[in-house]
Amino acid sequence: MRQRVGIARAFALSPKLLLLDEPFGMLDSLTRWDLQDVLMDIWTRTEVTAICVTHDVDEAILLADRVVMMSNGPNARIGKILEVDLPRPRSRRALLEHPDYYLYREQLLNFLEEYEKGMAGSQDAAASEDTKEEKEAA
Repeated sequence: MRQRVGIARAFALSPKLLLLDEPFGMLDSLTRWDLQDVLMDIWTRTEVTAICVTHDVDEAILLADRVVMMSNGPNARIGKILEVDLPRPRSRRALLEHPDYYLYREQLLNFLEEYEKGMAGSQDAAASEDTKEEKEAA
């Protein structure tokens, strides 16, 4: 209930921009879905620009018109921008039945997979350099 009040309070201030940092991260699935619907309903009425940080691929597709995928860490970089051109208003059920949903989901998951492979490769290279330096020092 506190999350719902927080979302309503944020929109009540009539902001020009709303930043939501993992607003549903610590919630169970049913509460998360309910609050996502509340957020979309309020957004439909206000049409305020909202930036929502999430690690949930499905949530990103449901809520966003544009998903900005980033690397992580202190030197985070924008990796790819995905335009989500699905009809609004959106419902979870309609989203799952829309053929483009799975294409968007695949693109997001591919980015994450490629990023992970790249990170593993750079970590292997860094470990290799450390080992080389240790051998030279010995």
